[in-house]
Amino acid sequence: MTDFTMNPGGFVLLADYVPGIIQEIRYYSTYNFIGDRIDGYEDPCAILTKQAARALKTVSNEMNTQGYRLKVFDAYRPQTAVNNFMLWGIEDLDLRMKPFFYPDLDKPQLFEQGYIAKQSSHSRGSTVDLTLFDMKTGKEVDMGSPFDFFSEVSHPGYQGITKEQYGNRMFLRHAMLRNGFLPMDCEWWHFTLADEPYPDTYFRFPVSSDYLKR
Repeated sequence: MTDFTMNPGGFVLLADYVPGIIQEIRYYSTYNFIGDRIDGYEDPCAILTKQAARALKTVSNEMNTQGYRLKVFDAYRPQTAVNNFMLWGIEDLDLRMKPFFYPDLDKPQLFEQGYIAKQSSHSRGSTVDLTLFDMKTGKEVDMGSPFDFFSEVSHPGYQGITKEQYGNRMFLRHAMLRNGFLPMDCEWWHFTLADEPYPDTYFRFPVSSDYLKR
């Protein structure tokens, strides 16, 4: 039985655990596959369970020693945001962001192929979408496709990219796996803590630093 709750007791602001984290919370902005701020995103901050934040701190420390910082696009995602995605997929005829995020797919295919789900692991609080930031160049590492680009090219094992781009994906992937995260088969940026503390609970509280302090 699926449990839904508003209790944020086991969650933390990721920046409190990983001070050097770069955050570009896309669903707080309008630059995402819908084109509007998503329901439930009240602050541009990454929130995770304490366990996932601790594990990600270890990844961050490891990457820092090799000249990289972690850049996070999304972490905890309230069920209200997932509902927003579903309604957009079913009822909204707006296709303005299609050329940028899903040029080769129709909306129904985004759900059929697993890019968008009725219930997301993000809502359990131990999933993160991220990439690497090269401190030497001051740029994101080239992964062969941008975040939330819904296409076969974004599958981690896709071979139609350069050797360097594929190597960059595997570099990030192996660092995450070494530190207790599991990958997703259709998104190179998506990882879930294997030993997540709330495997059957989906949370509804907003992405809000103030809400965590209550």
